[in-house]
Amino acid sequence: MSNAPVDHGRRRFLTIATSVVGGVGAIGAAVPFVASWMPSEKAKQAGAAVSADISKLEPGQLIRVEWRGKPVWIVKRPQAMLDELATHENKLRDPESEVEQQPAYAQNRYRSKKPEIFVAVGICTHLGCSPTYIINDFAAQVEGVKSGFFCPCHGSKFDMAGRVFQSVPAPKNLQIPPYMFTDDNTILIGEDEGTV
Repeated sequence: MSNAPVDHGRRRFLTIATSVVGGVGAIGAAVPFVASWMPSEKAKQAGAAVSADISKLEPGQLIRVEWRGKPVWIVKRPQAMLDELATHENKLRDPESEVEQQPAYAQNRYRSKKPEIFVAVGICTHLGCSPTYIINDFAAQVEGVKSGFFCPCHGSKFDMAGRVFQSVPAPKNLQIPPYMFTDDNTILIGEDEGTV
């Protein structure tokens, strides 16, 4: 057994040096771990807003864009189609859009910012199928209604404002995504004036 004197300075130095190296190692391990919690670039793009050019959209025409992996419909509704929306509200499950399926600015008869432009997520609220757009021949589905959306999988029916008819499997109106007009010919889907 050695009776050599204890070098407190050296001991203190080794303790501090070991603590510093351990701390640097802990930070080095923590940075990639915390960074892994951040969304990837692919995930950021999947949730990003999508721009749609509607400059060539004809009355009655529907175009589809993809937002967050979902189809989004944009329809230019002519005046006759808009006028028809008031004629069948007694056949609808939620004619006033009281169930939250749309931003506040789309909680109206047209379920849109501009009556002639309809924007909706094209997924049936029953089991997630994508309904078919039927123009001028929808009366075979709902008597007295000229145009609408029909889900052939289980028979759900929606009018030209995406409002669901009574006595069908779908429980809610079609979802209206957040959107805004950046100019007269461009819609930005996924953002609105309140989120920019």
